[in-house]
Amino acid sequence: MATFRSVLLASKVFRPCITNRSIKTSAVVSNWNKDWKPGPYPMTPEERANAAKRYGLRVEDYDVYADDGTGYGDYPKLPHVSGDIRDPNEDWDLPEIKRNYGEPLHVDHDMIGEDRYNINANPRLSYRTMFLSTGTFLGTLLAIYILTEPYPHFLPVMPKQYPFNNLYLENGGDPAQEKAVQHYTFEPAD
Repeated sequence: MATFRSVLLASKVFRPCITNRSIKTSAVVSNWNKDWKPGPYPMTPEERANAAKRYGLRVEDYDVYADDGTGYGDYPKLPHVSGDIRDPNEDWDLPEIKRNYGEPLHVDHDMIGEDRYNINANPRLSYRTMFLSTGTFLGTLLAIYILTEPYPHFLPVMPKQYPFNNLYLENGGDPAQEKAVQHYTFEPAD
């Protein structure tokens, strides 16, 4: 009975919090990710101009991906610019990721971030040189393995020595047939 009374009292105390949503919870509920989805693919120049305005771009700079069913819709086709290439001394709104507020993200933003793949990098060596170096290294390892295959690839060791005649009785041996095992000798070396 006391438990029921405590639950009834708790329900009376928390009922206003449950029925009346505060401003904080209603603000979270009002923004769904469907509000940030790209719109339909622009077909007319007016739709194109509206989409460019929506993303904060000029109509001349606004270009879209091909309508091939990937679901990009009216999202702008932005150039690949890695985070390493962006100027670190510029006054960014979000300096941690070198980005301004309201700036549209690239479709591959998760791939070309500052701590990931640098698509604008100029490698020190050509790809041909890198592949040849890697192939030479792996080929050398393969040749060493093939040439040394007939030889043992382990450290040679003697069989493990156990006390009490190699634990003959402890392993269930017959006491009448126990033989003495000697792992050492005191004979002088030749």
